[in-house]
Amino acid sequence: MRPALKDISGSHGSPINGKLQGVFFSCNTEFDTGLPPRDSPYGPLRFQIPAGHLLNPNVSLYFADFYCMYTAYHYVVLVLAPVGSEGDTFCRTRLPTLDLTSNPFLTYTAPQRPGEEPLYCHASDVILEVLFSESVALDQGSVEQISGHHQLMSLTTANAKKDPSCKVCNISVGR
Repeated sequence: MRPALKDISGSHGSPINGKLQGVFFSCNTEFDTGLPPRDSPYGPLRFQIPAGHLLNPNVSLYFADFYCMYTAYHYVVLVLAPVGSEGDTFCRTRLPTLDLTSNPFLTYTAPQRPGEEPLYCHASDVILEVLFSESVALDQGSVEQISGHHQLMSLTTANAKKDPSCKVCNISVGR
């Protein structure tokens, strides 16, 4: 999958809007199973890739956006950029860097013993999206048909703006 230019949705001041290319991934799982949701507002096809292909010690993690769009749900957008890549260079001077092992959104914990797998954790109280700044080979993951609907696309979240009256994601409201 080839990177596409990030649209201008979310916070109008996000430095990646209209400037950084990448491949978007949702990081949400069902609270009771830990598996990806059975349906999706992004459409009827899901590309699922093992987390280790994107989140590992060879990538930098950046905070890009936090917003809502007139709903109770808040979105967090993070950028994963391979160390030294064009995306990493772009983000390094424009976005806050997050520690891969300790942050409120998405973490990587290295295996503690030989033969163990890394541990990946994500926030469950937000809608978490990750922009991976490089191409992603389809053979690294799998595609499956799911119960999806193009709700988000049909509601044109592309270029949608956040709720300026929200007391959670606008630091100047209600303070």
